[in-house]
Amino acid sequence: MPTDTSHPAGADVPAHTPAEHDTHPGSQPALQVQDLVYSYGERRALDGVSFDVAPGEIFGLLGPNGSGKTTLFSILSTLKRPQGGSAHIFGLDVTGAADRVRAVLGVAFQHPSIDPQLTCTENLHHQGHLYGQRGSALATRSAELLERFGLADRAGDRAGTLSGGMQRRLELAKTLLHQPRILVLDEPATGLDVSARGLLWEDLKRLQGETGVTIVLTTHLMQEADRCDRLAVMNRGKIAVIGSPAALKDEIGGEVLHIEAESPDVLAVDIQKRFGHEVTAVDGEVRLEDARAHRLVPELIEAFPGRVRSVRISPPTLEDVFLHATGHTFHEEESDSPANGKSA
Repeated sequence: MPTDTSHPAGADVPAHTPAEHDTHPGSQPALQVQDLVYSYGERRALDGVSFDVAPGEIFGLLGPNGSGKTTLFSILSTLKRPQGGSAHIFGLDVTGAADRVRAVLGVAFQHPSIDPQLTCTENLHHQGHLYGQRGSALATRSAELLERFGLADRAGDRAGTLSGGMQRRLELAKTLLHQPRILVLDEPATGLDVSARGLLWEDLKRLQGETGVTIVLTTHLMQEADRCDRLAVMNRGKIAVIGSPAALKDEIGGEVLHIEAESPDVLAVDIQKRFGHEVTAVDGEVRLEDARAHRLVPELIEAFPGRVRSVRISPPTLEDVFLHATGHTFHEEESDSPANGKSA
């Protein structure tokens, strides 16, 4: 569904500047979610989800297909009404004050909403008309945004001739046209190559620094989640854990030992009995978390001669955070998703 149709024409849209964003501790949250519930028949997509987002923060919702993040996105963007609980954007109820919410909200959906047959400028003007913007003010604002996102020299080109990365930047320009206080982005890097992804994140970080805008995004990409200020890791309709990427990885305990073995399930049990460490067998390998895992390697090889094929030591990743918080891997959750491969 395109961004355009989610906002009423002629909405009362308050402009803002960076100075207007209150980022002091204890200020009103930019987003406040409390006990959200939503079900599809007997399947509960959201099961009592709660979290706050501070003004000016980049906040990620990390989860595989079926975790509930897309349903949550739909509620925050006023496309679905929650069946229980509440969500407030700068104190405005997304259900009871949806029109006022849309005036301060910028939404970019996973699939592009730009018209490929219109030029870059025409796409922005069309969006502006939905907000009651006209004339020189709209022309000036459109030109500013095209310049900001490095599209000024393509202003007269049809959007369909742009690269995938440029189209995503045009999408962001559209989203920012009415100067929203908060952006809600659904899988913003989907379909982009590594280089375009990097440029997109440069744009988001620059926006955060220059305008103080709050950014909430959904993602299933670990590299993208690592760039957020804070994350909510979603699993089967619930929040498994919340924190900064660095803090979440620090909770793992320093190092992760990956042991390849012929019978990982059996070896995991034997290691736990011998050394008393909590060990898991996952994805065909034995996994052990310890602050000094490297010191265990020679002891493991000596204790289980011929049973250890190879050993790899790595710092904790967000994949490890997900496994630590949920008891299963990100890949396993996607494979077992009740959405049968579709986002939920």
